[in-house]
Amino acid sequence: MSVASQTPPPSSASPGAFCHVPSLVTLTKRADFLLAARAARVPTPAFLLQARNRDDGTSDIRIGFTCSKKVGNAVARNRAKRRLREIARAVLPTEGTPGWDYVLIGRKDATATHDFKAMQADLARALRKAHR
Repeated sequence: MSVASQTPPPSSASPGAFCHVPSLVTLTKRADFLLAARAARVPTPAFLLQARNRDDGTSDIRIGFTCSKKVGNAVARNRAKRRLREIARAVLPTEGTPGWDYVLIGRKDATATHDFKAMQADLARALRKAHR
């Protein structure tokens, strides 16, 4: 076996080229939802964003989702929450700030039917507004 076959192939990316993407953690405790409710609120056409800086030094982005019975029956609420989870998964790793809690609240007759790309753009805009 030659020496050339034992060495790993050269990497096209330089060391340090990959940035750290913060992990998304789901809020589960009622107290965390209540703390976020007292923080910044940013309304959008399809949902309401509540954002709170935890100031605890962790690099996690915590996210919670809620839809009341006003949104509709169980099927409509679950559909709305699935859509909120998906836009959060797509937008928060790049636009969210580590050390913050975010709660997305579904709106009646809007969250389940609103244009998906528009919801992603709304979330990015709402995050920028909340961090001002």
